[in-house]
Amino acid sequence: MNISTQKTHNNCRFCSEISQANGEDPIGSANNAEQCFIIEAAQPWPDNIWMEPDPIPQDVLNPLKFIWENGGSIRPLAIAPDKEYSHPDYTRVFYYRRPAKFFAQFEKHEFIVPHALLGSLALALLKNPEEIPNFEQYRQQTNHIRELFVCNHGNVDAACSRFGYPLYQKLRSEYAAANNNNLRFWRCSHFGGHEFAPTLVDLPQGQYWGHLKPEILDLLILRNGSVKELYPYYRGRASLSFFEQIAEREIWMLEGWRWLEYHKAGQVLASDEINQEWADVRIDFTTADGNISSAYQARVEVKGSVMTAWKSGANPTLEEVKQYHVTSLVKLT
Repeated sequence: MNISTQKTHNNCRFCSEISQANGEDPIGSANNAEQCFIIEAAQPWPDNIWMEPDPIPQDVLNPLKFIWENGGSIRPLAIAPDKEYSHPDYTRVFYYRRPAKFFAQFEKHEFIVPHALLGSLALALLKNPEEIPNFEQYRQQTNHIRELFVCNHGNVDAACSRFGYPLYQKLRSEYAAANNNNLRFWRCSHFGGHEFAPTLVDLPQGQYWGHLKPEILDLLILRNGSVKELYPYYRGRASLSFFEQIAEREIWMLEGWRWLEYHKAGQVLASDEINQEWADVRIDFTTADGNISSAYQARVEVKGSVMTAWKSGANPTLEEVKQYHVTSLVKLT
């Protein structure tokens, strides 16, 4: 049920509380990007962290700007240093990239470099890949480690720190050490969707999550129950576009956990480009060995709208946002 504007103004100052109370579905809100570049940087982080050379050095910002100016899609993130994970006088850099059109996980690269080499590493990863071998001595063998990044960027929106930090604390204290050092949790900068706080990115899968609650964390982290319980928290997969993300969630609910292992790619076959009322989507998938290969075709349509707030504050402005659902889903032979 939609809460009234008056009630919202009186009782719900955080955008994510308004979004959740009004039943806003987070699906389709994952950043669609080919690459993810993540760098350790001390807090506090300014609102426009990727526009100012503090705390991110200018020689790191320059290759990022090169990608943006040339039409590339990349999601940069800052992560707060961790007293257990981090190293004095060194900076950790994660770089994830899409390895092929069809893939199950983003390709992971991790380096821990002296501060003085940070700019040249960024240049190699983002612009001059032939120079990456120069940094092999700093490469970390951590492909077995799943990294989860929880938004704590309160200077973008207060909801991110208000709800993101307690979630991060719970994950960091209760799950990291208990899973054979195959999991790490990080406080990170903004990656969109603060109306869905607390929100996190799960790499190398590239899955985005929002409106998270403590009681759902066991299932999200340990994958030890029915995937269908994750339905209302899923924002989508980074390698898919808006309508593709909506279709992919329905397919995942049918296929179960094995879906995460499939190599997949999506395409929008047709859509209402003017009003965004509907789209026809195809998601192709295959197993790594090629023994299973198939596709789903889905129709995504508007099912109504809800009111939400895109910024926390004393009197948040409410905006109407369309909500979508899958009205037809067919598995192709």
